[in-house]
Amino acid sequence: MAEFGKQLRSIETPIPGLTVWELPVHGDNRGWFKENWQREKMTGLGLADFGPVQNNISFNDAVGTTRGIHAEPWDKWVSIATGRIFGAWVDLREGPTFGAVFTTELDPSRAIFVPRGVGNAYQTLEPDTAYTYLVNDHWSPDAQYTFLNLADETADVPWPIALSEAEVSAKDLAHPRLAEVTPVPPQKILVVGAGGQLGQALRAEFGDSGRIEFAGRADLDLTSNDLEHARHWGDYTAIVNAAAYTAVDLAETPDGRRDAWAANVTGVSALARLAAANRITLVHVSSDYVFDGALDRPYREDDPVCPLGVYGQTKAAGDAIVSTVPRHYVVRTSWVIGEGRNFVSTMASLAERGVDPKVVSDQVGRLTFTDDLARGIRHLLETRPSYGMYNLSGSGDPMSWADVARRVFELGGHDPARVSPVTTEDYFAAATTPVAPRPRNSVLDLAKLAETGFATTPVEDSLSHYLATER
Repeated sequence: MAEFGKQLRSIETPIPGLTVWELPVHGDNRGWFKENWQREKMTGLGLADFGPVQNNISFNDAVGTTRGIHAEPWDKWVSIATGRIFGAWVDLREGPTFGAVFTTELDPSRAIFVPRGVGNAYQTLEPDTAYTYLVNDHWSPDAQYTFLNLADETADVPWPIALSEAEVSAKDLAHPRLAEVTPVPPQKILVVGAGGQLGQALRAEFGDSGRIEFAGRADLDLTSNDLEHARHWGDYTAIVNAAAYTAVDLAETPDGRRDAWAANVTGVSALARLAAANRITLVHVSSDYVFDGALDRPYREDDPVCPLGVYGQTKAAGDAIVSTVPRHYVVRTSWVIGEGRNFVSTMASLAERGVDPKVVSDQVGRLTFTDDLARGIRHLLETRPSYGMYNLSGSGDPMSWADVARRVFELGGHDPARVSPVTTEDYFAAATTPVAPRPRNSVLDLAKLAETGFATTPVEDSLSHYLATER
């Protein structure tokens, strides 16, 4: 018999993520009614917004029917429609709580949220028990389950009815003991665009972790009509989009405009659809080029975009698309420096070769080194602050491109006076191919990211380290 009049509330258990829920049940002489799953109320009290897509019911007509212990590759919300059960849950996930056990009784006034990888089992205590569960992935014959024997001595589940007297399938009785169980690994992170500068920095940041998967263009075609079947997307917790079209001047040509929109908008749209459909966190890298640079202060995350050129327009469009994904981080950055050819390496080379360059002095910003960018992305994925936009660049005093060039010369032991400042208009005056307009102010306000506990490296320190290690 369900208990009437409970307050909706959650109860933590020793297994991380496994929570018991007391449900309000309203009854009279006709029977009872309850809200079995109410997204707004339950997520408001801290339940994960787990996005159920399938509803299953297991009917058991005899007392002592025992099923489990099954760990499935999805989250589920378990409740009782009629009857009563003794439930047992064993953490079969990789980590320090592997093997932890929790038991309790469930009736229509009590439910439980079972996260992916936690083994689930139950024994009926009343006849005609209907055990119901919502899951957030569709059942598939290819799904990878993990099992534990109901009689495992380590878990030592105190079944109210001895297994020798219970209704148990031969299959469940044949499951392995805990010592033979391979722990369920955590969901993976997929890095798209793994061959670029940021992709290389992410490889260095995450190392050889088996949890990280890297995909280049040849590994994952974002334009494929079969993209949704290219991976079992339920195995992923996050996608980091390190791919982008960044040739800002070429984007002003007919072919470049098409390619920029294809990579920065169409490709991003495909990733956004996947992420939204599979509850994946999408990390997307944005650019200072979404602004016109007219402000006389650092740009904040909530400042309206106003791109000047095609590249900036495509990045702004991509940002807007990603912002519709329920779980997203847009990381807006500026003046990126990574492995391979870049502004700093070019200035260092000119200094060594005795070339005295003219460098733009009316564009101001901060350099962002890809190792800092990769470190910041990892921070967001590990700490999970509020979803949304975060500015990320090097810290310290803003500099013009000419200031940076002078500092590169100086750190290399060369006379910084060899660098001549020039305006943007004069620098591009003799150009014979299209030139993209540049924002004059690219300085980003870093306060929001700092509030999450992340501090970017001062540009001066990153610049010194880069030149010392690249020489």
